[in-house]
Amino acid sequence: AEMEHSRLVNHRVVAALLDSPGFAELHRETVGDPYAAAMAVLAQAGALRRMLDDARPDRDRDERADRARQGAGDAVTVGAEAPRQTGDEADGGDGGDEDGTVPGPAADAVRRTAGDAGTAARRAAADAGQALAAAVPGVPAAARGAVAKSAAGARKEAALMRAWGVGAGEQERMSFDERARLAERLRTGRLAEWAELIGRFRQMADGERARKVENATGELIGVTLGDDLSRVVPSELASLGLPELRAVFAARYAAGELMLYDSQGEQATGRGAVIACVDTSHSMYEAGPGGITREAWAKACALALLDQARQGGRDFVGIVFSAADKLRVFRFPAGRPAGPDRVLDFAETFLGGGTSYQRPLTAACELLEEEFNDSARRRGDIVMLTDDDCGVTEEWMRGWNEAKRRLGFRVFGVGIGAPRVAAAGSVLEALCDNLRSVEDFTDVHAAADLFRVI
Repeated sequence: AEMEHSRLVNHRVVAALLDSPGFAELHRETVGDPYAAAMAVLAQAGALRRMLDDARPDRDRDERADRARQGAGDAVTVGAEAPRQTGDEADGGDGGDEDGTVPGPAADAVRRTAGDAGTAARRAAADAGQALAAAVPGVPAAARGAVAKSAAGARKEAALMRAWGVGAGEQERMSFDERARLAERLRTGRLAEWAELIGRFRQMADGERARKVENATGELIGVTLGDDLSRVVPSELASLGLPELRAVFAARYAAGELMLYDSQGEQATGRGAVIACVDTSHSMYEAGPGGITREAWAKACALALLDQARQGGRDFVGIVFSAADKLRVFRFPAGRPAGPDRVLDFAETFLGGGTSYQRPLTAACELLEEEFNDSARRRGDIVMLTDDDCGVTEEWMRGWNEAKRRLGFRVFGVGIGAPRVAAAGSVLEALCDNLRSVEDFTDVHAAADLFRVI
């Protein structure tokens, strides 16, 4: 009630923003995060500016009403003071009556002036009130739109960060400019439209990783001898109930000759680096079901393998290849953080051209050889993601098989949108220990078993 009329439109705009149904949700998503809060403000800026521009004529009218009221107040003050001042002057002159009052015509003129000012002020105030009433109906709708857009932007950016594996702690360590540049790159990069696929791939891999238990009991396949008390058969435990047989039980336990259930369970067997060889020949740009390109599916799988390696404390190497003269290697050592810019460089690299198996697989073999020489680690895993089949020389094949025997690594192949690549008798089948074909690019579970065995 005490606010200046020229500020009422601003007040109503802010109140509409705060009262919008989506504001509480927006607040929850941005509280404690200066960057997200700033981006929310910037997202609302356009709508807020339009609301204020639309209300400018009303504010101008309100300002005129405020000036009129101020003028009316001054006029009333003057009207109240003038008779007394004039009367005081009249005591020493000829202008006033003997009792010191102002002559009627002069006092009436002052009152008319004050009355006219008051009438003008009331008219201006009424006009301002009508203008505010006319402007108010559109403000809540515009405010709701601004808040909804801001909330949607905050959710989308948060989803992008999660999909690309950028954690909250990593985001907090970034400066505003670094985070803004990263967000812009995520929104506009080559694989930006496949962020949802990448996120689903990573979630699937995380779930499969949770299923994998090392040295766990599984399917019972018989009875064996040993000293694992958790698998002792009931007949052996029964001997503990007889004092005479307890010494025999102890002796057999010490010798590892107790009868145990023999079981077969899933075990993680890879220990060396995980190497993803991603084909980026021209044909990988083709889209499959759901409009998803072969490249997008391959890169999403490779990024999930990166997570898999880091969770297991293993090095990861991404090899992007196409023709024999086109290859790029991205190394992500287990002991160092995988910066988002480096991950994006790997994911967005596309070389084009034809397809060569020998060049990327030779590079992968050399990396595993280097790892073995440096740290004596064997049993790495190579995953070949391609949509094309190409030949290799016999000499190279002999060297490849010798390297596999010496270094103990495994090779997994994925024929992406090309059944013939994974068919019996193909070159890829001869190279790989485990091979599958993927036709439905919307199904991230087509490669689920990779994350259970790698």
